[in-house]
Amino acid sequence: MNTAIDTLDETDQAPPLADAALGPRPAPIPDPVDVPLGPAAEGLRPAVRAMVAELDATYGGADPGSINETATAMKAVSATPDSWGSRGQVALALKAYRAWHSLPEKSPAKKESARTTAPKARRTAVVRAKPAPPVPVAVRPAVPPAQEPVVHEPVPQGEPTVRTAPARAVVVWPVVLLAAPAFVAIWGGWVGLGGLTGFGKVNLLPGIVGDGGWATIDSAITLPIGVETYGAYALYVWLSGRVAGRALTFARTSAIVSLAVGALGQVAYHLLVAAGVKSAPWWITTLVACLPVAVLGMGAALAHLVREER
Repeated sequence: MNTAIDTLDETDQAPPLADAALGPRPAPIPDPVDVPLGPAAEGLRPAVRAMVAELDATYGGADPGSINETATAMKAVSATPDSWGSRGQVALALKAYRAWHSLPEKSPAKKESARTTAPKARRTAVVRAKPAPPVPVAVRPAVPPAQEPVVHEPVPQGEPTVRTAPARAVVVWPVVLLAAPAFVAIWGGWVGLGGLTGFGKVNLLPGIVGDGGWATIDSAITLPIGVETYGAYALYVWLSGRVAGRALTFARTSAIVSLAVGALGQVAYHLLVAAGVKSAPWWITTLVACLPVAVLGMGAALAHLVREER
C-alpha cells in the first residue's frame, strides 16, 4: 500500500486547467511539524506533508471522513487554510494519513474519486469572469414631509378681539415705606442697648481733635449698621440665585442667624428698659460686645465665597 501511494499517477492530482480555474497554487510552505510521518509521506510536496501533520494533530489517528468534510473542517482550524482549497491536495493528504495510521480506505472511495474528477472537468469549462463594476446609484435626498397648512379661522365681526397686554414688572418702592419705620425702631433699639452695655462716645482722632469735636461719634451706632446690614446682604445673596455650593449654604445660614440675633437684641433692650435697668447684665454685655467682631468675620467669609464662585 505504501508503494502505491508513493507512485501516485497524475490522474489523482488536479489537472492544470482546474488549477488555472481555481487560481494559482499556493506557494510551497515548509513542513511546520517535526513529526516522522512514515514512509507513506515520502515523495510528497512540503505543503502536503504539512497537511498530513495537521490532520494527525487534529484527529489523532481517527478517520477524518470524506474529502469535502475534511477540507471544510480543516479550513476552519488550519494555519494555512489556502492549502485545503485544492481537492487534489486534500485527497493526497488523506491517503497518506490513512496509510500512516493503517486506516482502511472507505468503500465509496471510487465514488469520491469520480466526484473529484467530474467537477474538475466542469471547472475546466467554466471561465470566471471579472465581476462587473458596480453601477452608481443616484441617491436622492430625503424630502421632508410637507407641513400641513395652518388654517386661521376668521373671527366673527360681532365678537370683540381680546388683546393680552404684556406682563408688567412688580414695583418694589413700597418696601421703602415699610422699611422706614422698621429702620427707626431697630436703630433706636440697638443704640439704646449699646448704651446699656458700655458703648458710648469715642474720639476717633485723640490728640488731634479735642473731645466733643467732629471726630467724636457714638460707638453704639456700629451695632445696627453691622448686624442689620449684614443680615440684609446675606439675605440678598441667598435669594438672588447667582451663587451655589458653599457660598449659598453660608449665606442662607448666616442670614437666618443674623436676623435672629437682631430680633433678640431688640427684645433684650425693651425688657431692660421696661425693668428700669440702667446697666445690662454681664452676659448680655459680653454678647453685644462680640457682635462687631462676628459681623466682620461673617462678612469677610461671605465675600470670599462669592468671589470664589465667580
